[in-house]
Amino acid sequence: MIPRYARDEMTAIWSPESRFRIWFEIEAHAADKMAALGVIPKEAASKVWEKGRNARFDVDRIDAIEREVKHDVIAFLTHLAEIVGPEARYVHQGMTSSDILDTCLSVQLARASDILINDVDRVLAALKKRAFEHKMTLTIGRSHGIHAEPTTFGVKLAGYHAEFARARRRLVAAREEIAVCAISGAVGTFANVDPSVEAHVAEKMGLAIEPVSTQIIPRDRHAAYFAALGVVASSVERLATEIRHLQRTEVLEAEEYFSPGQKGSSAMPHKRNPVLTENLTGLARLVRMCVVPAMENVALWHERDISHSSVERGIAPDATIHLDFALNRLAGVIENLIIYPERMRENLNRLGGLVHSQRVLLALTQAGVSREDAYRLVQRNAMPAWRGEGTFLDNLKNDKEIAARLAAADLEALFDDAYHVRHVDTIFRRVFGG
Repeated sequence: MIPRYARDEMTAIWSPESRFRIWFEIEAHAADKMAALGVIPKEAASKVWEKGRNARFDVDRIDAIEREVKHDVIAFLTHLAEIVGPEARYVHQGMTSSDILDTCLSVQLARASDILINDVDRVLAALKKRAFEHKMTLTIGRSHGIHAEPTTFGVKLAGYHAEFARARRRLVAAREEIAVCAISGAVGTFANVDPSVEAHVAEKMGLAIEPVSTQIIPRDRHAAYFAALGVVASSVERLATEIRHLQRTEVLEAEEYFSPGQKGSSAMPHKRNPVLTENLTGLARLVRMCVVPAMENVALWHERDISHSSVERGIAPDATIHLDFALNRLAGVIENLIIYPERMRENLNRLGGLVHSQRVLLALTQAGVSREDAYRLVQRNAMPAWRGEGTFLDNLKNDKEIAARLAAADLEALFDDAYHVRHVDTIFRRVFGG
């Protein structure tokens, strides 16, 4: 992660200060329950909160201790003892480092999920607004990058809205799966810490209980979480790629907003490049590259090893920070997208009606022509029009075999753009309700 692609709210979740504050809260809540159980003195638990609640944990001091002891949690506990005093000896009773590390990571990923869900809500709102704005704006649909049949720009955006609605559900499910607590001791048997301590910490930290945590929370949860982020990133890239294609000079049906004073090229002053959506394509790759390492983290040795640790220290902040930035950038692109309906109409008519070839094909079959013969007849008149040799409709009218089956007026009726978009309302009801 670099600051260029980071927003403050998400970055704050992964700061050392936030991490140590969460560690403290886990330890302090655990101490409260241990005191209630009579495992440690109540005065000790009270002192932990009294001294630590508003304490500023010194990151440099903790780092200095870690350089000596070579253990991050021990370094934190040593510093906490410096703040709390003698009562700190009761902290961490029966617990293991992973109880703190894994529960903290769950809290961070859950909080990151909340931000990402809000980000998707912004994308959804932008897509809905622009979809209704261009609900009936005719444009050409493309398959393989080639003109296919007419659609509307609103239908295009409605499709992306449906996709990001699925993205939101995936993030909600990912949050639910990752938001679990593990306070179960050295190999997860609760030998030296009562299960009620775990339940208490889980409640206070807004987490569910991991049923079997060995010494760690099983990493299939994390794999599912990062996989969900990867899918959302792919949806970001799909929409970004669509906009990039539509902004090509030869197409120019839509383009990113170009602000006053913005420069597109250091060499060519005329350039207006799709830099935001190109950036989104790159950010999507950064998020997706975290998915495979997360899946490889699932197969740890026995009750645990730490081969996953270095991976997660990198991918957890990187994936969430980059996706947060990407979603907000995408929302801004959609909100400010410049759309050119006249150019869409121009491109729609570029092939002189060839986009209606399927209607002619079907009309011939309904007039008694075999599908094979109908296809041959339509293609025979379409290919010259493709090469600029007459219009498609005129070619059809002049074809004697077709004229024997379809009158000129019947052929003309098949070239009605409105026919292709008569079910737009149905599509919008499916996506937006109502």
